Amino acid sequence: MELQRSFLGLLLGFLVLSLTPLSSARFVVEKNSLRVTSPDKIKGTYDSAIGNFGIPQYGGSMAGAVLYPKENRKGCKEFSEFGISFKSTPGALPKFVLVDRGDCFFALKVWNAQKAGASAVLVADNIEEPLITMDSPEEDGSTSKYIENITIPSALIEKSFGQTLKKSISSGDMVNVNLDWREAVPHPDDRVEYELWTNSNDECGVKCDMLMEFMKDFRGAAQILEIGGYTQFTPHYITWYCPQAFTLSKQCKSQCINHGRYCAPDPEQDFSTGYEGKDVVLENLRQLCVFKVVNKTNKPWVWWDYVTDFQIRCPMKEKKYNKECAESVIKSLGLDIKKVEQCMGDPTADSENSVLKEEQDAQVGKGSRGDVTILPTLVVNNRQYRGKLEKGAVLKAICSGFEETTEPAVCLSSDVETNECLDNNGGCWQNKAANLTACKDTFRGRVCECPLVDGVQFKGDGYTTCEASGPGRCKVNNGGCWHDARDGHAFSACTDNGEVQCQCPHGFKGDGVKSCEDVDECKEKKACQCPECTCKNTWGSYDCSCSGNLLYIKDHDTCISKAASGGKSAWAAVWVILIGLAMAGGGAYLVYKYRLRSYMDSEIRAIMAQYMPLDSQAEVPNHVNDERA
Repeated sequence: MELQRSFLGLLLGFLVLSLTPLSSARFVVEKNSLRVTSPDKIKGTYDSAIGNFGIPQYGGSMAGAVLYPKENRKGCKEFSEFGISFKSTPGALPKFVLVDRGDCFFALKVWNAQKAGASAVLVADNIEEPLITMDSPEEDGSTSKYIENITIPSALIEKSFGQTLKKSISSGDMVNVNLDWREAVPHPDDRVEYELWTNSNDECGVKCDMLMEFMKDFRGAAQILEIGGYTQFTPHYITWYCPQAFTLSKQCKSQCINHGRYCAPDPEQDFSTGYEGKDVVLENLRQLCVFKVVNKTNKPWVWWDYVTDFQIRCPMKEKKYNKECAESVIKSLGLDIKKVEQCMGDPTADSENSVLKEEQDAQVGKGSRGDVTILPTLVVNNRQYRGKLEKGAVLKAICSGFEETTEPAVCLSSDVETNECLDNNGGCWQNKAANLTACKDTFRGRVCECPLVDGVQFKGDGYTTCEASGPGRCKVNNGGCWHDARDGHAFSACTDNGEVQCQCPHGFKGDGVKSCEDVDECKEKKACQCPECTCKNTWGSYDCSCSGNLLYIKDHDTCISKAASGGKSAWAAVWVILIGLAMAGGGAYLVYKYRLRSYMDSEIRAIMAQYMPLDSQAEVPNHVNDERA
C-alpha cells in the first residue's frame, strides 16, 4: 500500500502534458540581451536567460561594470567573510558580479551578492549547453528567509561567454556591459494580454503566502488596467489527471473529480486528515466560473474581488475553505450563484468538464510560449514573466508590453488609485438606512473593516456583520431599534443600560425593532377616567380636558374647580376679606394707641412724683442717684 501511495503521489506530481498525444513537454527560456560596450575586443550582443526570481527591469536597461571576485567565486558563502564588498562609489557604474555555477542554489548566489552591494548578478554556466532558466528552490525554513527578499536582477550566461569575460577581466580590462530587457516582452498592439496561472490552495507554504499577498497587492492596479480597456486578463488553473489504473483508489477519489480526470495534490500532503485535493479542484473550478460569469457582464475585474475576498474570509487554517463560505462571498459581490453552479457542472459525473478540459489544453505551450510547469506563472503577451511576483515588478513587465508613448497613466505613475466602494459597496457590509459602510478605499484596493462612527466602534467581519459596541450605541442609527419623528416630536425604542435593548417607549407598543405603534390611551381607557373628563388621543401621548371651568390634573387623573363659586360669590368673598383686613388693622391701631398712651402716662407720673409725690403713692427713689451708684 505504501508503495502504491508513493507511486500515485509521484504520478499526481506531474502536469498533464500528455493530454495531447503528439505534443511533448516544452519549456521556453525567456531571454534578454547582454551587450558588452567595452573593451572593443569583446564588444557585441550576447543572449542571457532571465532568472526566475529577483526583479528584472522589464522595459528598461541597466549599465554596469563586471567584477569577478578572487575568492568565493561560486558565491555560495557570504562575501563579507572574505572582506569583499561590491558597493558602488559615487560617480562609478553599478557593480555586476560574475559568479560560477555549481555547489549551491542559484538564488543563494544572487542573495549573497546582493547583500555585498551588487546591482546585478551574472552566473556563468559550467557546461556547454543551451541556456536554461535559473529557478528558485523549493522553499524550506532556510531558503524562505532570502528568496522573497531578492530584489536585484540576475541572468545565466553560456560557459564560453563566461570564459571570455573572465579572461578579459584577468588581463586588467574594464568590462562594461548593458543588460537590456526592452524586448523581453513584445508589444504587437495597443492592448496587453496577460494571464496568471494560480491556485486557490493557501496551505502550500511560502510560495502560497507570496501568491496570496501578490493577489491582494496587485488587485487595484489590475482593475484599473482592465476597467480602462488597456489589458485583457485571463486567470488559469493547473490540473492533473489520475492514471486509469488508479481511478478507483482511495487516493484518486480524495484528490480528483469527474472520475480521476481533474486532480490536485492533497493540501497537507496527508490523505487521512484535513482538506483533500478535490476540495482545491472544486474551488479552482468555482473561481474559473466566477470569471466566466463576470466576463459575460463585461466586468471581468470583479474576479479579483472574489479571489481576494475568498482568501480573507475562507482560509484553510480557520476551516472555512468550503462551498458555504464561497457562496457567501459570491452573494456579497452581487453575483448570480445559480449561473456559477451551472458553469461548474456535476463534479461526480464520469465525463469531461468543459471548463477544466479547456484549462488542460491551455497548459500546453503555443507559439513562443512554453508549457506551464510551475505555479504561479505569469504570461505577458504570450511570454512567460521571469522574476519576483511583486506588484511593482509585475506592473512594470505588463507596462513594457505597450509601445512607448502608448502606455496608460498607471504605468507612468506609482499613484494607483481606485474607489471600488462605489460599485456594490465593494461587497462589504453596509447599513443603507444609517448610511454606514465597512468599505474603505485604500492604495491596495478596498478593504472591508467595520467603521468607527461618532465614537462608537463597530465590530464584526466587515463582510456580513458589523455591530456597534461600547457606550453611546443608541446614537448610531438608534442602535438598530425603531425610531420616528412627527410634528416636532421624536421617539426611539433604543435603551442602553450596558446592553442595547429595543423597547417601545411609553405611549407605544410593538417589538421595538421594526415597529412601535401608538397606543390609543383614550380607546383603551388608560387615561381620563374621571366623570368630567374628555380624552383626545395624540401620537405617543394624549390630551385630557374637563367640562365647564374645571381644571385637569394629569398626575391624579381628576378635575378640580378653577374657583370656589360663581362671580358674585367671589366678589363677596373679596369684600369680606377686605373688611376683615380693615377691622383687624383698626383693632391693631387702637391697641397700639392704648399701649402708647399708657406708657406715656406712666412716664409722666414717674417724673412728676419726683417733685411732688402723690397722696396715693410713696416717695419715689432718686433715679439719678441710682444711676450713679
